[in-house]
Amino acid sequence: MKKTIISLIILNMLFGSNLDQQLKIAGGNAHQIKKAITEVPKEQLAGMEWLIKNMQKEDLKSLSAEFLLTNCELAHDVWQNNKWGKKIPEDIFLNFLLPYVSLNERRDNWRQDFHNRFSTIIKNTNSIYNAVALLNQSIYDNVGVIYSTDRPKADQSPYESIDAGMASCTGLSILLIDACRSVGIPARFVGTPLWYNNSGNHSWVEIWDDEWHFTGAAEPTGEKLNEAWFSDLASKAVQGDMTYGIFAATWEKTDIYFPMNWLPQVKTYNAIDVTARYRLQEVETVLIPIRVRALDSSGQRCEVRVTVIGDDNSIKEGFSKDKTCDANDHLTFMLPKGKTFKVQSEEVEKTIKVINEELIDLKL
Repeated sequence: MKKTIISLIILNMLFGSNLDQQLKIAGGNAHQIKKAITEVPKEQLAGMEWLIKNMQKEDLKSLSAEFLLTNCELAHDVWQNNKWGKKIPEDIFLNFLLPYVSLNERRDNWRQDFHNRFSTIIKNTNSIYNAVALLNQSIYDNVGVIYSTDRPKADQSPYESIDAGMASCTGLSILLIDACRSVGIPARFVGTPLWYNNSGNHSWVEIWDDEWHFTGAAEPTGEKLNEAWFSDLASKAVQGDMTYGIFAATWEKTDIYFPMNWLPQVKTYNAIDVTARYRLQEVETVLIPIRVRALDSSGQRCEVRVTVIGDDNSIKEGFSKDKTCDANDHLTFMLPKGKTFKVQSEEVEKTIKVINEELIDLKL
């Protein structure tokens, strides 16, 4: 008891009034928070302090000391002992490797299990960049999760997605982020509430390897990052706009919140506006994106060959996306403004004049 009292006095000096405030919020769970901060090893104290100082109210009221201590221990261990840990600065570790969640998803104890599952996949990689590309190619088959709009809910935790065998872009992103963090890779949740053309929202993942790189969860592009079907859409996002901007979740307190489509009334999760990084990819062009969606007799998206023929008999071809792809991921042709084209698939043909970007439905 005497040791605990002394520890709390020291911690009050370190935390300042913030500790008392957090313990007051914790209410009946305050003893668990006290236990976590008095029993954490000295070399992990700064990390535990950071977690508690920026923790959501619901977590202060519900998380056990065992959960927090285990998370803190495993996160520090993988930071200190993996081959790229020394290149990860402390502020990156605290915000994007140490946290046990990204947003409001259920709090799962995933760290040890995911490390056991996924560390062998990347054991021969020589960089974080290469490791993430490999994880994105591998983990979803490993755990048996596919993209589907039939998923139980948007904001699934990793084990909720594994149990369901399916997830939306949100759940898929959370799964990849936790897989990355489990093997010592800083990762964060990124998304936009609405694309500039009002076609829908999307979530994806950024990882840190000397700088931030992005990738679509369960949407690998071979060995490369910073390539995705949504790059053109993202390049037209609006900085500073809580509807049309692009935001990254962070643990530290900031001046803006992460806008969650599935819980629009909740504005307590911290965010960084990263729109400018994506707008740098914008290129002035007279080419207009024309997106094509093929629908079978039941109205489901299906994969078929699509041919686009111009007035000059130029031909472009590609395959439409089926229901396993993100609902906003469509076969896209960049076509010159003002020109007329025939869009064909099987027995269906449509003639279009390219004025503004549009989505063409081919009902087979």
